[in-house]
Amino acid sequence: MEKITSEGERSSQGSSMPFVGSVRKVSGQIVVVECEDAYRPQLQECLTARDDASVRLEAYAYSDGRMLSCLLLSASDALPRNTKIVSTGRRITVPVGRGILGRAMNLYGEPVDGRGPIHAEGERSIYPEANIARVRELARPGKVLETGIKTIDFFAPLQKGAKMALVGGAGVGKTIIQTEILRNIIQSNKGVSIFAGIGERIREGHALWHILEQQKVLERTALMFGYVNKNAAVRFRTAASAAALAEYFRDECGEDVLFFVDNVFRFLQAGSELSTILGEIPSQSGYQPTLQTEIAQFENRLATTRKASVTSVQTIYVPADEFANPAVTAAIAHMDAVIILSRDFTQRGWHPAIDPFRSMSDAINPQIIGEDHYQTVIEAMGVLNQYDRLARVVSVVGEEELSAQNQQTYQRAERILHYMTQPLYATELEAGRGGVTVRLADVVRDVQAILRGDLDSVSPEKLLFIGDLKSAGLL
Repeated sequence: MEKITSEGERSSQGSSMPFVGSVRKVSGQIVVVECEDAYRPQLQECLTARDDASVRLEAYAYSDGRMLSCLLLSASDALPRNTKIVSTGRRITVPVGRGILGRAMNLYGEPVDGRGPIHAEGERSIYPEANIARVRELARPGKVLETGIKTIDFFAPLQKGAKMALVGGAGVGKTIIQTEILRNIIQSNKGVSIFAGIGERIREGHALWHILEQQKVLERTALMFGYVNKNAAVRFRTAASAAALAEYFRDECGEDVLFFVDNVFRFLQAGSELSTILGEIPSQSGYQPTLQTEIAQFENRLATTRKASVTSVQTIYVPADEFANPAVTAAIAHMDAVIILSRDFTQRGWHPAIDPFRSMSDAINPQIIGEDHYQTVIEAMGVLNQYDRLARVVSVVGEEELSAQNQQTYQRAERILHYMTQPLYATELEAGRGGVTVRLADVVRDVQAILRGDLDSVSPEKLLFIGDLKSAGLL
């Protein structure tokens, strides 16, 4: 970026940074700087205080020719009015290279794990670069990646290079399932993993760190956090910083990337907070007018190319269990697979609390999953749909009042639902039982056995929290 020498710059005590102007207003995470010189920072340019390098601002929007609104990416107590602001002449960057693997960092790539400095091989801007040629390199999702979780692999499989959403309200197990998927896939596949913690609690990041360390997969994972206690600007930009790491490993290293986000809703919520402070007119739903643009820009960066893939698993918090929330629907629209977590299943103690009635995947296609798996899913869903209808009757008159045929259908559906529960590695300490993974071929075989009636004499309760039927001695 060209540097402009000016009277204001010459007065900044010999600083080599272009002088911008003075702080006129601090409103939450928005700082208004009055440009007092000829230099006009470009949008997304990183600014700082002339006398305090710890201050970090990002040029965000011009309200007129002189007033520049900036995102405050550091503490506000170090930024009184009339603070002199200079430009770094560059955008925010993050360190890249294999030295970031096994480390936890903030959006600037600064370590937060207490393990010393990060030995990077270079830097990369956290913002996407316009690259029309890359559009021609985009590729479709490929083979199915087995997660080892029965319900996901059978009812809503994840393809390599696809995006999956784990959608649910508070306390239904989104983070636990995401951690389980991370642990299982990285153990059975090559490549690296990037985890972006956006707007979640510090405790959850600490727990994830120890789980990855115990399972010996931390050395292939980079973690980036913008915790809930950070201001909205930091939480908002953490998503862009983590996406830059994924782009680096995909484009520069040619490595397949597993990209995990917890939580996409918090990213959009942070954007809404900033929009309110900026005084933007909200949309009819109350969210920022740029909601669709912000989620699209983020998701489009997580694309799969012919060179390497980015497989993404993202949690989406549903406030008040309202699935029609505009932020939730905006994020789901970009997903190839959607896993709905059920509060009813959680209350029954069925874990993972995945709702097969509402979960879906673009991979449910005989050309992708094979004819045998496809036909089994279709038959199982037919039985479960009948169960959903019969359950309303049972709640009124009892199971004994059903016909013999309907009782058989009802009980087989219950066996399928009970069989889909599973001990997870991520909850070994809390549940007091060891986790298991189950091969997809075994799940298809077991569901076929239940549908044939091979387990009609077995109580549905015996199918709770087992692996496959053979390992449990039931087949």
